[in-house]
Amino acid sequence: RIANLSQKPQAEVYAGPIKHVNTFFPSFSAGDRTRSFLKVQDGCDYFCSFCTIPLARGESRSDTIKNTLESAKKAIETGVKEIVLTGVNIGDFGRNQDESFIDLIQELDKLQGINRFRISSIEPNLLTDEIIRFVSNSKHFVPHFHIPLQSGSNKILKLMRRKYAVELYEERINYIKTLMPSCAIGVDVITGFPGETEDDFLETYNFLNRIEISYLHVFTYSERDNTEAAEMPDVVPVNVRNKRSKMLRGLSVKKRRAFYESQIGANRTVLFESENHEGFLNGFTENYIKVKVPYNLALENTIQNMTLSQIDAEGIIEGKLNNVKIS
Repeated sequence: RIANLSQKPQAEVYAGPIKHVNTFFPSFSAGDRTRSFLKVQDGCDYFCSFCTIPLARGESRSDTIKNTLESAKKAIETGVKEIVLTGVNIGDFGRNQDESFIDLIQELDKLQGINRFRISSIEPNLLTDEIIRFVSNSKHFVPHFHIPLQSGSNKILKLMRRKYAVELYEERINYIKTLMPSCAIGVDVITGFPGETEDDFLETYNFLNRIEISYLHVFTYSERDNTEAAEMPDVVPVNVRNKRSKMLRGLSVKKRRAFYESQIGANRTVLFESENHEGFLNGFTENYIKVKVPYNLALENTIQNMTLSQIDAEGIIEGKLNNVKIS
């Protein structure tokens, strides 16, 4: 048990049994005036063959909607403009409470004093049509999803023990873009998984190149003790893993650039942050486009309307502020 949070001369590690932990208390980050990260769920019951999270974080669990709303209200009272919902598998929220993630976001959307809610990451099999439709019409939830894929090959997805197929993933992307054409969609992908042949990798590459996504988070597969994947045959050489990762990162640059270019000329709301970046102030649109303007202290932690005009050499959007309001 931790008695206090005061700094000690040396680091101390506390560990305890996690397998049967079933308690959860929602919490939020503090200290950043711009946004807060609200943890609404912890643990995972999926046991993907490459992952140690269930061993380290225990089974999936969350608090009630009522208690989660109270934590959200406390985060709002700190003055943040955006709250990001986080967890290990947030789509699993409420499973043991006879509640659900859609129930939670519907209630969060009713709260006053907050401009934006953002969903951090959600599994494709838990991202329902109902959730997508709700976000498309929401007052506060922004058009941005981060949806783990891990592989564009059904063969590899089965080896990973993922709970969906490529076809379902593509359906989710297409439905989002039908309702929200300007929605940002981020993707997690792992390359170099045991058994991934060159054809499997190219299947993943071509799939990601074809579908309408905005950026990638690329992970090079690495072995983890106590996982099924660490014992699998047909290990991909490290140099091949690195080569494939480099190709996917290049694809991510291409996808992000194309998404940004599609937004040139659009009017977007920008939440500016609180740091001077070599004479510029950065911020993000509701659909997760990074923008910058000449630094102005008065713009810090404000939301402004902006017309997106061009992409600079660093791949950041520049534009014109419209009807500046400081609040």
